[in-house]
Amino acid sequence: QVQLVESGGGLVQAGDSLRLSCAASGRTLSLYVMGWFRQAPGKEREFVGRITWSGGDTLYADSLKGRITISRDNAKNTVYLQMNSLKPEDTAVYYCAGRTGSVGIWNNWGQGTQVTVSS
Repeated sequence: QVQLVESGGGLVQAGDSLRLSCAASGRTLSLYVMGWFRQAPGKEREFVGRITWSGGDTLYADSLKGRITISRDNAKNTVYLQMNSLKPEDTAVYYCAGRTGSVGIWNNWGQGTQVTVSS
């Protein structure tokens, strides 16, 4: 089992930057890829981006390319989501997720961290 804990959310102003962290513990060696998702009020959860645990290969949602960067620190078992030029529409609960395979379902989820962007 893998435990994921997000942190770094908060209230920011439009145009600000924010870095979210996701600390993994437990059977982290089983993880192949880590992802970030978000869910705004009244909307479905959407994919933000992902990074492979070993190679660091990244994939971002088209709508967010250029404003976000996902990185990882293997020594700390932590994945980061750097968000720049934040907009009010970025307001959402941001979730970290882990997957043990290159494809398939996301097996592990964090509890989420709230990001609120004021205009």
